[in-house]
Amino acid sequence: MGRPAAEGGSGTVTTTRATMPYDEALERFEPVLGLETHVELGTVSKMFCGCRTDFGAPPNTHVCPVCLALPGALPVANDKAIESTIRIGLALNCSIAEWCRFARKNYFYPDMPKNYQISQYDEPLCTDGYLDVEVEGRTFRVGIERVHLEEDTGKSTHVGGATGRIQGADYSIVDYNRAGIPLVEIVTRPVEGTDRLAPEVAKAYVTELRELLRALDVSDVRMEQGSLRCDVNVSLMPRGSSAWGTRTETKNVNSLRSVERAVRGEIERQAAILADGGRIVQETRHFHEDTGATTPGRSKEEAQDYRYFPEPDLLPIAPAPEWVEELRASLPEPPAARRARLQAEWGLSDLDMAAMRNAGAVDLVEATIAAGVPAADARKWWMGELARRANESGTALADLPITPEQIARVVELVASGALNDKLARQVLEGVLAGEGSPDVVVEARGLRIVNDEGELFSIIDDVLAANADAADKVRAGKIAAVGALVGGVMKASRGKADAGRARELILERLGVSG
Repeated sequence: MGRPAAEGGSGTVTTTRATMPYDEALERFEPVLGLETHVELGTVSKMFCGCRTDFGAPPNTHVCPVCLALPGALPVANDKAIESTIRIGLALNCSIAEWCRFARKNYFYPDMPKNYQISQYDEPLCTDGYLDVEVEGRTFRVGIERVHLEEDTGKSTHVGGATGRIQGADYSIVDYNRAGIPLVEIVTRPVEGTDRLAPEVAKAYVTELRELLRALDVSDVRMEQGSLRCDVNVSLMPRGSSAWGTRTETKNVNSLRSVERAVRGEIERQAAILADGGRIVQETRHFHEDTGATTPGRSKEEAQDYRYFPEPDLLPIAPAPEWVEELRASLPEPPAARRARLQAEWGLSDLDMAAMRNAGAVDLVEATIAAGVPAADARKWWMGELARRANESGTALADLPITPEQIARVVELVASGALNDKLARQVLEGVLAGEGSPDVVVEARGLRIVNDEGELFSIIDDVLAANADAADKVRAGKIAAVGALVGGVMKASRGKADAGRARELILERLGVSG
């Protein structure tokens, strides 16, 4: 391994290993985590104006004088966004402020039309909560410092250059459709005591938080579209020390796997620097999906003065205690409690439930059961054939073009004897290809099982005539030889015969009792 120069500060250069093996790093250092999660709320309109929030619209089509900060335009707060933020805070066991207000966070960047962001500073809406997560049979309580509401920025695209970032780009373009969308920031307290499980705890926290937000129906939490983004803070302290190390902040990590990889990678990188006598620079870093490595962003060694002051164009927020309690009473069942209940109802092992959760199948299986299907059958199809197709196409299970109701209909057709599993897989293939409902696919492809005994006997007679040796063995008492004859019937019927019934009729034709 080469020995590149470390990113030292103050003009110093320290020669160091690029990374240290993870196990060695954990023998020498203890990690401390911090996670800042940004969640775009699923409101119809933006935070301070009436522009729509649809993802994927043509650039700069969902804008108005307010979100473009034209002179004389005044903001009006979105009450649904405030309600959603309070519900998030309650679900995270936070205290809800009886009075708080918005502030102006002043900084310049092209994706900020006003050159300031309306946010919350010293008076967040929700404070002092927690979220419990389980990793390898241990429960870790992640403290929540604050949940506050703000507006999202626009999106800059840097064209040209090798990295897609502003450094080295030929030019930049800005889309302000996202500017002004309600954005909730959830900030944890420092998370200690995770030891070797630090990457897994970070991933488990974001996973559990995403499921909680989905259950609250406040966001679609699609990390690939940026509606859930995570900043990962990592620092190391030598074993036996109580003084936290210098932290780095890896920005905008956009997948659960990448959260885990970013933590692990920073532990290995920082440990190598510290072990060789270098120092960690407090800075933002960029995560690279292809390599799992991070590279420096901007230094945060000197506190940036955002010149916060109260937003003069917006009234303070003073949620009535009675309203807060109404919202608390309306919260859905927590995801962890729901999983435990469903696991007991469905009779699953911890391993089976974990596999379903990792595949994103829990909601789909539950909806399929609600459509009248036994739990075992619902799980069989979602975790078998459909999970295989999703993996092959690189598609999330929930994004497959098939509904729980359609799966339920396929199961019903199998249970009635109209289909066998092989034919059912062909029906699923047709539905996924957009050929219509299960019944339409069955009729269009002619996939119903052959139940007419006259038709079956005709197929059987042809198979017996073509396989006289096997028929003679069966007549002589070698019943096992009937398997080849059943296989011939299934082949001749293109899988449409019922194998069990075909066996019975073959033995009947040959005058042999089974």
